Amino acid sequence: MNREIKLINIKEEILSENKGLADKIRERFEKKKVFYLNIMGSPGSGKTSLIMKTIEALGGRYRMAVIEADIDSLVDSEKVAALGVSTVQIHTGGFCHVDANMVEKAIESLPIDELDLVILENVGNLVCPAESDTGAFKNVAILSVPEGDDKPLKYPLMFSLADVLVINKLDYLHMSDFSTQRVMKRVKALNGGIHFFPLSCETSDGLAPWISWLEHEISSIRA
Repeated sequence: MNREIKLINIKEEILSENKGLADKIRERFEKKKVFYLNIMGSPGSGKTSLIMKTIEALGGRYRMAVIEADIDSLVDSEKVAALGVSTVQIHTGGFCHVDANMVEKAIESLPIDELDLVILENVGNLVCPAESDTGAFKNVAILSVPEGDDKPLKYPLMFSLADVLVINKLDYLHMSDFSTQRVMKRVKALNGGIHFFPLSCETSDGLAPWISWLEHEISSIRA
């Protein structure tokens, strides 16, 4: 009797299904000429602060919406909504990342035809969010100075897949041995095409290049 063992790779099946849905989401945003951005990073790295600074900097020039994802609470979404932009909250429960199915449900609550920019703030985590395609055109990773400059060595997938790395909280540099040059060298070894934006959401230093890059991306999809 043949006792062959059949292996079923559930993870590969799930990722494949998610990729298919993510591609459909990308296609939908592309047809509507809406730029869709996914922001990832550890809890406390400054994801919400970057989004709020971005909203303020772009002012009334673009129509924006934000999808906030957390395991629980409305803390971040309430801050963002107070700035006057459409905001949808995803509660992921026990899930440590956002997948395409969650995004699809969230965008049903957004006035897509009236928007230029949608920003997803993913769940605070340096591991899981990197593995799941959300359908975004660009993926942004945030690393803050207090986290240390060794994170690209410990969590390489996040930095390998990101299109942009925002190095936040430069105002903490004087209290740390963190080196922006060391971080950029380590990340470049993983991902040669990544863009770097060292800045401080607290002081707004370095924010202008980030805003310029984002406006260029918005204009490109609308062309």
